[in-house]
Amino acid sequence: MPLVVPRMSDRRHTLGGMFPGGGQPDLSAILQQAQQMQQALAAAQEQLASEEVTGSAGGGLVTATMTGDGELQAVTIAPSAVDPDDVETLQDLVVAAVRDASRLASELTADRMGPLAGGLGGGFPGLPGA
Repeated sequence: MPLVVPRMSDRRHTLGGMFPGGGQPDLSAILQQAQQMQQALAAAQEQLASEEVTGSAGGGLVTATMTGDGELQAVTIAPSAVDPDDVETLQDLVVAAVRDASRLASELTADRMGPLAGGLGGGFPGLPGA
């Protein structure tokens, strides 16, 4: 049996059910809202780049400082944490401190970007409002 595909002129597609009131969207309002969202996101990203979080391990023997946008700024190691006979423990502490700082930076990002993502009608995956 042959497949019959209707011509485009035979199809009656309307967007009336997609928008409140059945009308067409106000494209200038949508464009303005998108520009405002873009400006707000840029401002939030700039703020994140200037904020710092500090993670720690070993009760503060090792700390890692990272910007809100995830750039590692510093690692501090207390002299008492340095044991030439046990380098592996120090390495583990450094990794743990960096992971802690990364977690804090992610939380800061979610805190700053979450309200903006909620305004997108569904948000960004992984952020509040998603």
